[in-house]
Amino acid sequence: MKHFFTTLLFAAVAAAPAFAAEDHKPKHGGVVVETKAGDMELVAKADSIVIHVSDHGKAMKLTSATGKVTVFNGNDKTEAPLTLAGDKLEAKGSFKVGAGTKVLADVALNGKPAVAARFTLK
Repeated sequence: MKHFFTTLLFAAVAAAPAFAAEDHKPKHGGVVVETKAGDMELVAKADSIVIHVSDHGKAMKLTSATGKVTVFNGNDKTEAPLTLAGDKLEAKGSFKVGAGTKVLADVALNGKPAVAARFTLK
């Protein structure tokens, strides 16, 4: 019986990193970073930037959110406000995005202080 519980414990410990890694995989085709406020996935397109927020892989319910994004592409720098759009944050505009583009998002969620999230597009 002792051997059974030891084997079960080792199996649980070995599987834990696999479950944790799943939490940080992109679910919307973007780039994921972990912040104090939760995991943020940035999906960047030429006309919009969307940020999905999750907590351990589950979409976070957003009741209020404010912020801005700053997009750095070479010498170009573009800023845009983020607004709450359903269960995500969204910035509309004209953005130069591609591999290597860096995005800084300053976001306040659900009345909590703002956090900074730094993304590098792949």
